[in-house]
Amino acid sequence: MSFLKDYPQLQIIRDIALRRKVEVHLVGGFLRDYCLASIKTDFDFAVEKGSLDFARLFARRVKGAYVVLDQERGCARVVKKSDGKIWTFDFSDFRARSFRQDLTLRDFTINTLSLDLAKLNGSTRLEDVLADGKSGLKDLRAKRIRRVSVKAFRDDPLRLLRAFSLSAILDFKIEPQTLAQIRREKDLLRGVSYERIRDEVFKILETERAAVTLKAMDKAGLLDKVIPQVKVMYHCAQKGTYHHLDVWPHSLEVVAQFDTVVREMDNDPDVVEYLNESLGGNRTRRALLKLAALLHDIGKPETRKEAGKGKLTFYGHERVGKNIVTHIARMLKLSTGERRALEDMVLWHLRPGYLANFKEPSEKAIYRYLRDTRKEAAGILLLSLADQRSTRGPSSTPKHEKHHQRICLNVLKFYFDKKKEKPFVRLIDGYDLIKQLRLKPSPLIGKILTEVTEQQVLGKVKTKKEALELAKGIVQR
Repeated sequence: MSFLKDYPQLQIIRDIALRRKVEVHLVGGFLRDYCLASIKTDFDFAVEKGSLDFARLFARRVKGAYVVLDQERGCARVVKKSDGKIWTFDFSDFRARSFRQDLTLRDFTINTLSLDLAKLNGSTRLEDVLADGKSGLKDLRAKRIRRVSVKAFRDDPLRLLRAFSLSAILDFKIEPQTLAQIRREKDLLRGVSYERIRDEVFKILETERAAVTLKAMDKAGLLDKVIPQVKVMYHCAQKGTYHHLDVWPHSLEVVAQFDTVVREMDNDPDVVEYLNESLGGNRTRRALLKLAALLHDIGKPETRKEAGKGKLTFYGHERVGKNIVTHIARMLKLSTGERRALEDMVLWHLRPGYLANFKEPSEKAIYRYLRDTRKEAAGILLLSLADQRSTRGPSSTPKHEKHHQRICLNVLKFYFDKKKEKPFVRLIDGYDLIKQLRLKPSPLIGKILTEVTEQQVLGKVKTKKEALELAKGIVQR
């Protein structure tokens, strides 16, 4: 089958180009992924001139949404929903006098594959007209990410980070000279907006290669340019009874173990749906939990104390860490929902371990865990499993690990079972307390409702009358 028949939108773009007598080239990511047998719905076009008007006309033809991305540089996007898919078409003016010169300004060779739409007809196969002026196909076959030129990173420093996001997404290696230049020019990243940095970071976190990629970024000296706050963990010792790694290598290991835990849950539809839930834009809870895994112990350096006989303590590190990740979330321009979720993940990451301190945690302890951790309860349990697997010091035994896992998985099942029940309805509310007990609005009302709700959930209070009796008893204490 011809390429035009597979993608009829290209016929429309070709017709517009011929009528306007301008060169239009399909270039970059779509062709790269097509050659890797990974079919996407995002297209990038280099237009000889007048890309904004070109995109506007195409939007009218396909009845799509038209958005100007960069007025000054001539860059626009057309978005069209069709057959249950979102199709995205980006149009940009040549960034040089000719398309050949334009290619020299691009980032990596695997993104320089191109197709002159004028060469397409009804029977054309892509393989017959695909242009490869920068050895992109050779690098694709070698699974290699190589810069187009030594100016690539200076032209757009975000490419320093994009090399790693492409490496994570495609499972490619960064070519040695390209990696060496990233190490030399890593400070250029400081001039990039955090919205753009955030998007590349989350591309990495969404993949199963997040841990190995973060380690590679760390080795290249780039990770602390992305999140400067992690530097406090670099030389914080914690090897001892439970830990076999110091704080920073432990944190990287937790990310790796988290991916292992998630893979084990692939057949659980409740967990998969939960992890894939969007908490902001196209960013998932799965990715945010990996960021939490990286940062969960960031409060340890500030709280580290020697308790004698070589013992170290980190009391309150979860609360200090929560305050630090608040700043990180704001720096990365995360949504309010993402920030609060990240705060909860770090603040409560020790709680599943406390539940596992008991042979069987009580119903009250489980209820209070679910009450405090709210929507992040399941994710924190998975994070705790990864954290526990990353602590293999002399005091960490297989028996302890097995018990910890059993408790976490039991509470995880309980969480999803509860979610499927009818929505919880309190037997009494603040209005009842004011009317029946003649209380005035005060913090006492919140305290009463918290205790009554707990007893209702535990099945010890079943009627409104019993709830009011319990409330009276609390007032009389």
